[in-house]
Amino acid sequence: MTGPIITRFRKLYGTDPEVIARAPGRIEFIGNHTDYNGGPVLGAAISREVWVALARRPGQPRRFSSGETGTVVSLPPDRVERASGSASWTNYSVGMLAVFAQMGLVVPAGFDLLTMADLPIGAGLSSSAALELASGLAFLEAAGQDLPRGDLVRAARRAENEFVGVPVGILDQAVSGFGRAGHLVHIDCRGPMFSTVPVPLGCALWIFNTHTKHALSDGLYARRHGECLEAARALGVTLLAEATQEGLASARPRMSEAAYRRARHIIGECARVAETVRLLGSGDLAGVGRLLCESHASSRDWFENSTPELDFLVESLAASPGVHGARLSGGGFGGAVMALASSGFGASEADRVAAAYAARFKSDPLLLRAETAEGASLILGLAGS
Repeated sequence: MTGPIITRFRKLYGTDPEVIARAPGRIEFIGNHTDYNGGPVLGAAISREVWVALARRPGQPRRFSSGETGTVVSLPPDRVERASGSASWTNYSVGMLAVFAQMGLVVPAGFDLLTMADLPIGAGLSSSAALELASGLAFLEAAGQDLPRGDLVRAARRAENEFVGVPVGILDQAVSGFGRAGHLVHIDCRGPMFSTVPVPLGCALWIFNTHTKHALSDGLYARRHGECLEAARALGVTLLAEATQEGLASARPRMSEAAYRRARHIIGECARVAETVRLLGSGDLAGVGRLLCESHASSRDWFENSTPELDFLVESLAASPGVHGARLSGGGFGGAVMALASSGFGASEADRVAAAYAARFKSDPLLLRAETAEGASLILGLAGS
């Protein structure tokens, strides 16, 4: 996308960008809502990305434009402000400026910025984290700054938590930042600590985007977060990842039904992630697929963040020859389903599932065969490389 974003930037702002950065979207492989509960999670960076191009304009307004809208949002060069309405997408980039300043880093004052993406928005593939990471890399380069990758990932999470106001865990930013082709990113969120796990040869990742609403900031995500905190307090632990099923059974009389259900999912999901890592190491894809389906059932029944559209896709995929397993991927409440399949499940098989979905819901899902990808990187720097 280097050529198209340079052409678009030149046409929009009348000059060439000095800096270009990219960051991938991600699939949540398994570990639904475990990250902010201190548990383990597995994700994959995918070859659908957000790109950010920037040129410095010292003393001038900070101008933002998106390939999605084509409009320009102008903000002051000397302060950060939260935007609302149609300009609210800029909060993910501006939030990085705010966090960098709090960290004592130099940030660029005036600049022109353009973002483009081939990553579907609102599909549970974390376009927001990709925008944060790519913006962060561009801002650092423009200001002549550097930051260890782990610190950049944590800064991006702070931007979303504190500036955007969505209480996400570190999964999205960590996978976008630490992605590696041919691997899953394994995060122990208590550290957090980051590592990678090889994906066995001969398997494929498919994404089915339902186009149904996926808006984490509409309160549903925050409500689940609060219910998890309530459960942790009743269990006498700081984070639900520290709890056990035995402890949950004992504490149930002291908990609301909602808190109990959320805790039951999180405790079971932490165990499923650990078992998935073990099975991936032995190449047991059938066993991994079984755990993916169990994860979805738990999200549906205990965390209650699935939808009829997601359930239909998971059931259809799990029954398809060549599919090891499937589950919702991301925050839930709409969005996407991920399937782990063998090479025997191809485009024609995927189209059959999509056709059945369209017949049921009168809407065509977007199909993506996802390739694992490298994490966020700088494409064009001030030195011209």
